[in-house]
Amino acid sequence: MEEAPKMISTKDLAYLSDMANWNFNAAKMCYHFANEVEDQQLKDMLLRTMKMHENNFDKIITILS
Repeated sequence: MEEAPKMISTKDLAYLSDMANWNFNAAKMCYHFANEVEDQQLKDMLLRTMKMHENNFDKIITILS
């Protein structure tokens, strides 16, 4: 079985960059709204969602490194 090349195409790099931006912005929005709501269950859900987007962002950054 052949090994995958150790390079990323320009198109793939652009898509990974877009995905990183989507996750970064989603995490920021979740953090913002978690600080705006008073309902503790909703706040917890938003913070969990923020953490998920942060983890996705970190994985994409690792791929780009």
